[in-house]
Amino acid sequence: MAAMSAARASRPPRRRPLVFSAAPSGASHVPRLMSAAFRVDFRLPVLLLAAVLTASAAFAQTVPPNPSPGAVPAPAADQARRPRLGLVLSGGGARGLAHVGVLKVLEREHIPVDIITGTSMGAIIGGLYASGMSAEDLDRELSKIAWDRLFASRIDRQDLSQRRKEEDFEFSATIEFGLRDGEVRVPTGTLSSRGLEALLRRLTLPVRNVRQFDRLPTPFRAVATDMENGNERVLAEGDLALALRSSMSVPGVFAPVEWEDRILGDGGLVNNLPIDVAREMGAQRLIAINVGTPVGGRDSLNSLIGLTAQMINILTEQNVQRSIASMTAGEDLLITPKLGKLTSGDFAQVRDFIRLGEEAAEALLPQLRAYAVDNQTYADWQLARGGLKPPAVVIAAVRMEGSDLTNPERFRSQLESKPGQVFDNTVAERDMRFLSSSGDYNRVDYHVEQRAEGETLVFNMEDKPWGPNYFRVGMDLSTDSNGDSFFNLRLSHNRHWLTDKGTEWRNQITIGETPRLYTELYHPLGLKLGVADDWFASAWAEANQRKQIVYSDNNPANAGLGQARLVRRDASIGLDLGQPWGRWGEVRLGAITRIRYARPDLITTVGSSADLGTLRWTSYERGLRLRTVVDQLDYANFPQHGYRFTVDASGGRQENRNLNSGRFLRLNLDGTMVRSFGGHTLSFYARGVAAQQPDDTGLGGDTLGGFQQLSGYQPNQLSGNALLFTRATYYRRLNDTPFLSRGFFVGGTLEAGNAWASRRDINLKDLRYGSSIFLGSDTGLGPLYVGIGYAPKGGTALYVFIGRP
Repeated sequence: MAAMSAARASRPPRRRPLVFSAAPSGASHVPRLMSAAFRVDFRLPVLLLAAVLTASAAFAQTVPPNPSPGAVPAPAADQARRPRLGLVLSGGGARGLAHVGVLKVLEREHIPVDIITGTSMGAIIGGLYASGMSAEDLDRELSKIAWDRLFASRIDRQDLSQRRKEEDFEFSATIEFGLRDGEVRVPTGTLSSRGLEALLRRLTLPVRNVRQFDRLPTPFRAVATDMENGNERVLAEGDLALALRSSMSVPGVFAPVEWEDRILGDGGLVNNLPIDVAREMGAQRLIAINVGTPVGGRDSLNSLIGLTAQMINILTEQNVQRSIASMTAGEDLLITPKLGKLTSGDFAQVRDFIRLGEEAAEALLPQLRAYAVDNQTYADWQLARGGLKPPAVVIAAVRMEGSDLTNPERFRSQLESKPGQVFDNTVAERDMRFLSSSGDYNRVDYHVEQRAEGETLVFNMEDKPWGPNYFRVGMDLSTDSNGDSFFNLRLSHNRHWLTDKGTEWRNQITIGETPRLYTELYHPLGLKLGVADDWFASAWAEANQRKQIVYSDNNPANAGLGQARLVRRDASIGLDLGQPWGRWGEVRLGAITRIRYARPDLITTVGSSADLGTLRWTSYERGLRLRTVVDQLDYANFPQHGYRFTVDASGGRQENRNLNSGRFLRLNLDGTMVRSFGGHTLSFYARGVAAQQPDDTGLGGDTLGGFQQLSGYQPNQLSGNALLFTRATYYRRLNDTPFLSRGFFVGGTLEAGNAWASRRDINLKDLRYGSSIFLGSDTGLGPLYVGIGYAPKGGTALYVFIGRP
């Protein structure tokens, strides 16, 4: 507060009108007058009468009229000659970016604004401008934002823990629901406000200690809706960043905000153009900017989303028209930028919105110039509202508050922000993203406030209302023109925070062509071993079944001559000790026990060089497994940047009933590298498998064939104990973004690989080739492909595929 007082003291002194004098101007002269009167008796009556009249007149001048509720103190004397100008900014999502263009013209024409009110995006632009930012500041900051990432439902994938990254590979995060208090719950918003909140925190940092919005460089009000009773809520004090976020809680898009024990939503539902609020603050003339989305036509009513948007637009437009009707002709000015077909979601068109705002203001320059002032008056106004400089703050304490379901204190040692450090908002934002990466919070926010222990950095976490039992649904589907098809329905359950240390229980079930059961109990140990402090123990079990067609001698000429259909079943249990590598990946080492079973399910040919009797076996394995993952892909499906590498090695003793027994060793390596150049993306994938084991049938558990796994060959046509495969993929993202999908992609692949009975048989001259072209989409159920595959020695096939190739 001392820093704020110093900042205010450094401003030029404002001349206050007489009505705001601190004491009667003649009061200090009364004692002298009375003393002089007593010394000169014949003057006493006259002087006493003069003193009383002077004091009475001065006192009358000093008593201000009773202000109306919410009114802002009157302007300084040098501004008293002109009416108080209020700026009213409407909501409209991305369309609200046009406000910045209008502000640029107001500044260029020397039009000072005394009061600002706003709703939704208008509140954000107006609140930032009221905090001392200039129109050029707003233009620069808003133009450099990657808006698609700002509103991403999750933080950047590279920042997630490895557990959350692995979930991405198996189940899309688009469709997630939960079980809490015995009822099924779903997310309250489709977009995340995390990035927006971080942006508002950073931009409002200079006025973080200003609790009364009348004390901002320009007095300000934000309008929100009380979602519990439908009333209008005018926000005049408190946390400015949170007030701006509350006003833009678009129903179904952003989750509502809790403010003073009330649930607040988007203010556009009740007052999208808050002209009346500006008048209550004392505005005598108004400039109102309306950028709201107009009501659509019949063609917008052909979907549930279209009907919902139309309903909201109708409600909003009705209150906007009432506000416009209250404007005074000749005194107030309405600016309505012509935004055409640009929608409330077109944040990527920020430059177009700002330009169209400028054009709309310039079209009304004759009317606008009536509000302009001379150069000196405008310079004084600019100096008086100059943005405050953020004071240097030394953090005395760090607190994590707001969560009832989790124990965020477990993460304290991993935070970068520490007591004794000078506060740095970029460090606080990294810590905010780290806390968000656990996947437990609907929102994570931070602010610095003065507490008993001093300047305290507070991270406020809001638990997901649909946790701590999280469910996801996935699907595997493949069909081709050769008649081969399969279907799987997959369900994932993840129970977070079984203990204060963050114990998790993960379960996955697959029903269909390849049934699978998986369960894991993951327990952070809270130990510091060496330089690492987040070691974990994991106990897991898995059982699966799949059918594999055994082809005659892996001969591509016999692609349609299946020798037998083999049923393979595996059951494994393991106990791992591991260490997460922060955002990079993890390593785990553990003991594993596995039972492997195989039997022929159907004999399709008679007479062959292979002995079908060897296709039936049961083996028991005990050994150790080492698994290392490094993952920095930006997306699990259709990534555009990054890399991922895995190493999975296991070895031990294998006991076989019908085959030889002895030691086994398996090594599985794979890696992906992705780079994008403009709208073009190149991805390279490689995989290598080598197994040495008593099971010498050559029918190893690793196979090739099918879409993008040597396209044109039959699914799983090539199998062995040794395998090499590589794939180069090109794709380009199309402009259309379908519902519950990241977008459409068109591209193609070139593939090469083969499988051998043993690693001693590997010969690059034996490589086989395939290729494909496809149209793909990253959907809520997994990646979807429609493509054509071709292999010179295999054939041509048309594919419809959902899942990871």
